[in-house]
Amino acid sequence: MAQTHFGFDTVDESDKARRVRGVFDSVATRYDVMNDVMSMGLHRAWKAYTVAVANLRPGDTVLDIAGGTGDLARAFARKVGDRGLVMHTDINESMLRTGRDRLLDEGLVLPTVVCDGEKLPYKTGSFDLVSVAFGLRNMTHKDAALVEMCRVLRPGGRLLVLEFSRVAEPLRKPYDWYSLKVLPLLGKWIANDADSYRYLAESIRMHPDQTELKTMMQAAGFGHVDVHNLTAGVVALHAGIKC
Repeated sequence: MAQTHFGFDTVDESDKARRVRGVFDSVATRYDVMNDVMSMGLHRAWKAYTVAVANLRPGDTVLDIAGGTGDLARAFARKVGDRGLVMHTDINESMLRTGRDRLLDEGLVLPTVVCDGEKLPYKTGSFDLVSVAFGLRNMTHKDAALVEMCRVLRPGGRLLVLEFSRVAEPLRKPYDWYSLKVLPLLGKWIANDADSYRYLAESIRMHPDQTELKTMMQAAGFGHVDVHNLTAGVVALHAGIKC
């Protein structure tokens, strides 16, 4: 049976999705609090930058993959207005339910769908924009997922991938210490789950860096891909245009 990585561990491909689901089932209710703590609030700036780069117009159609607790979906919905459409999706039902309830509490009703980013249930050319924030690295077949994201975009449509990436060399050692040693402790204290946050830190190291991900997006059908390094490469926003 084919194998893949789950953090630093090697597991059967068929087992990775179950393990990832377990991680997010565990952290769903404390996910937003942990995001603020472990990024020192920077995740809000990274997402705001992503929304700015999206440059959405009223009436646009958007697919938010791995939308989780709904930060981007909410911001996109404000840009596209009543004439537009934002699909809020995630493979993890617990995360999606948390996000849906949060959006409803704010008076925002969006189509909410449990779906796999590697097998999208949408017609070819359905969307003006596809986004995936901090979700691609958890997918087993990233190349297949990128092909699917390209397929559901209209010609000239854009994919935005916001993801942890390779930090600049001067910051690498302190960043490794913080993410591999401190984050699990924060996870234990705040979410009562050190193992899940240890996995999340390890998964960053196993994810393609800026150059490799750009190459993968080009191979998937994106003719032009820009890379925006944020916070010295702690996070990168890849913006691809479908040929």
